[in-house]
Amino acid sequence: MTFSVRYAGRDGGSACLRLAGELDLSTAPELTAAIDRLSEAGESRVLLDLTDLTFCDSTGMAVFVRGDNRAAAEGGWLRVTGASGRVERVLQVTGLADVLRYEPDTLDPASHSAP
Repeated sequence: MTFSVRYAGRDGGSACLRLAGELDLSTAPELTAAIDRLSEAGESRVLLDLTDLTFCDSTGMAVFVRGDNRAAAEGGWLRVTGASGRVERVLQVTGLADVLRYEPDTLDPASHSAP
């Protein structure tokens, strides 16, 4: 399976990226580049829609954390939504569900933004 990341517009005041396929060591740079482009364009609130993400390893999780740290340094945040199956399980087991304020069905992460 391949990986894709596409800009899905703005949702509730945040820039939304839709991820699909497998996020791993070989595909993580593509997501990193997309998050970096948003940051360079002045976006500090980023929502990652994981609905179509079928796999995510520790490299992918590290991209989520790096993106959240970068956004926080700019007064924003990175949030994830829509995960299921193994991807959701990894978020829960690693504690990233709490760090990234993961809510499976929330498409308006602004209602859960961190201070």
